[in-house]
Amino acid sequence: MTTTSQLEIEQKFAVDIGVDLPSLAGAAGIGQETDREEQTLSAVYFDTEDLRLTRAKVTLRRRTGGNDAGWHIKMPASAGRTEIHADLGAAEDDTEVPEVLLAHIRHLVRAHPLHPIAQVDNQRTEITFADASGTPALELCDDNVTARSFLPGGEHTQWREWEVELKAPVAGTEKGNQLLESAAAVLREAGAQASESPSKLASALGKSINNAPLPPALQESLVEPGTPAAAVVKALRANRDKLVEYDPKVRVDEWDAVHQMRVATRELRSHLQTFHGIVDGPEISHIEGELKALAGVLGSARDAEVVDERWKALVACEDSGVLSDITREHIVQDMGREYRRAHRRVVAALNSQRYLTLLDMLDQLLLDPPVAENTDASTQASTEASTEDSTEASTQASTEASTEDEDKADRKAAKKAAKKARKRAQAQMDKVMAAHLEKAYTKLVERHKKAVGNWDNEDLSLREREEYFHDMRKAAKKLRYAAEAAGKSTRLETKALYKACKKMQTVLGDFQDSVTSRDKLLRLARRAHRRGEDTFGYGLLYQSERALGLEALEDYRGTYRGIKHAFKPLRKSLGKPSK
Repeated sequence: MTTTSQLEIEQKFAVDIGVDLPSLAGAAGIGQETDREEQTLSAVYFDTEDLRLTRAKVTLRRRTGGNDAGWHIKMPASAGRTEIHADLGAAEDDTEVPEVLLAHIRHLVRAHPLHPIAQVDNQRTEITFADASGTPALELCDDNVTARSFLPGGEHTQWREWEVELKAPVAGTEKGNQLLESAAAVLREAGAQASESPSKLASALGKSINNAPLPPALQESLVEPGTPAAAVVKALRANRDKLVEYDPKVRVDEWDAVHQMRVATRELRSHLQTFHGIVDGPEISHIEGELKALAGVLGSARDAEVVDERWKALVACEDSGVLSDITREHIVQDMGREYRRAHRRVVAALNSQRYLTLLDMLDQLLLDPPVAENTDASTQASTEASTEDSTEASTQASTEASTEDEDKADRKAAKKAAKKARKRAQAQMDKVMAAHLEKAYTKLVERHKKAVGNWDNEDLSLREREEYFHDMRKAAKKLRYAAEAAGKSTRLETKALYKACKKMQTVLGDFQDSVTSRDKLLRLARRAHRRGEDTFGYGLLYQSERALGLEALEDYRGTYRGIKHAFKPLRKSLGKPSK
């Protein structure tokens, strides 16, 4: 079964039953009517029990009748909506959603079953109008709708609406926008008003949508607000959302999607490791392991993608004339094939029950995180201290105030105590987060010493010495992620540290890319040697990559000094002298 997709740009209008349908012909930019058709449409909409699709502004339906009968998914786009179609197919079960469509919404529905949630029947008059040049440009639909919600408390409803939709040649263009404005002016003059409902499904569900449970991802976290654990949850949620956002983009192989999803995965794992002791428990360790496995699959594809780009650039710059045609062909094509294989493995991983379970575990973690006992204790101590402050201030105020001013004094005392409590809680959180930042910084310093101290160690192989800098890069990433999380949730000034770590990542990222490229060139050369081919060209490119890697390392010491300088002010938050 194949799918097709198109950009849907439309406007909906509510209109009374007895209003006459006007003609759009003659309005600015709109030509004559080119086609008119009466249609009987019936659509059944599907969603999970907790309406994951509907709440994400995605609709999935099976529609019969009309020119586009079949399965349809509509999802938000930068302009309008993207509509994906699949044939009805030969399946006897009308409730079985085609697998080819599930790939587009798997990140939302995961392994949760899909059920019919509403039925919408529609008597439609569809009229096509041309633009001024005579090309069919927009459709006007007069819909008389009867709907039924299958949710608890759902009802039968009826309404009429007009819908104007741009056709493919002008959808998403300035010309199309002008045609929509012209059509809208005619319809409003005839008595229509802009529809308050975003879709027919929303109208069909009505208030019954409130009877469906919220998915865990949309429920309010049970973590105590204003605590270190709340700050960690906030950081984790941002990357969970990014992970889910890039899932469908990775599946269709959008540019840079694999890279962005890998970053979100690594940052999630890094937060869990860095803030160990704020959130803790066996489920944390399990999630860390699953994120590591996912990052590994994504990493294989990302490495192949990066190396493919580097090799094409190397070949384009190579002007010595020593590369044979066979070598050039392998350099240009082999890594591309490796990326496509790796991408297929990524998609298989995203379709696995293991990955879908991981997404559910992340949702549950954010909803009810396992907060470490020592964090609870410090939060409780801060709360108890605030209560004591409030009682003390209130007693003092009551003693000093006259009888008629007691209420005013109590309110003033309570306000003062609450402010003091907030400051104390914030100071406590600043201290906890700063301690975790220092832990990440200390690890970075240790790895720096190993990397620099062993660079000229002749007892180690080149690969072993380079691996120390790879470890240093990972430490810089963790410190950067921790600085970002702390900066968004505390009064700690971490922007300078974040930027310094990012510079270090760039330097060591360029270095590591050259190392990865060299490794794959060496592997390719050995294969070529077994085939009896000339491998001199591979050696030439290998040395070019070696030189690029050493060039990247020239900026290393400067970026490390930048990190040290940026961290100095943060040591004061721990009450420790600068180093």
